[in-house]
Amino acid sequence: MDRWLQILWLFLKINLLTTSGPASASLLYKEAVGHLMTEEEFVEAVGFSSVLPGSDALQLAMFVGYALGGIPGALVALLGSILPPTVLMLLVVSLLQRIRGEAWVSNFVQGLAPAVAVLMVLVAWRIFGEDARNWKAILLALASFIAFQLKVPPALVLLAAGLLGIWLFR
Repeated sequence: MDRWLQILWLFLKINLLTTSGPASASLLYKEAVGHLMTEEEFVEAVGFSSVLPGSDALQLAMFVGYALGGIPGALVALLGSILPPTVLMLLVVSLLQRIRGEAWVSNFVQGLAPAVAVLMVLVAWRIFGEDARNWKAILLALASFIAFQLKVPPALVLLAAGLLGIWLFR
């Protein structure tokens, strides 16, 4: 299969089968690591896409697309990432206008929160991986957690963690 079609199909599939950034990152990990890229490349992509402002999922898609096919690969990954949710959102918004007042809609959305939280934890655990036994990584994770709890802007926490990583892991 042509490389760009492979990238397009990968991101169309991910964005048709997942409902959140953490879920898409988890499926992207499963689909790409070992087949299209190494785990180290994936972790690097997650790290860089998390530091930049904007949608982590789109930036991750573009980073992976670029790694797989240069600038055309990044653009194809972006297209594969935005096409499914854009079309689905247009359909959902038109339906939601009709059922907005129904109680079950609010209950449905409320029920999603715990499942999304679990997906985020699983992705974090998978990314953390072997570093879970490294005291420096644990210390950096704990410091990052505390900073987030103190409402330090996420971009600043990630930048500081990256800079500390240069010093800690040399």
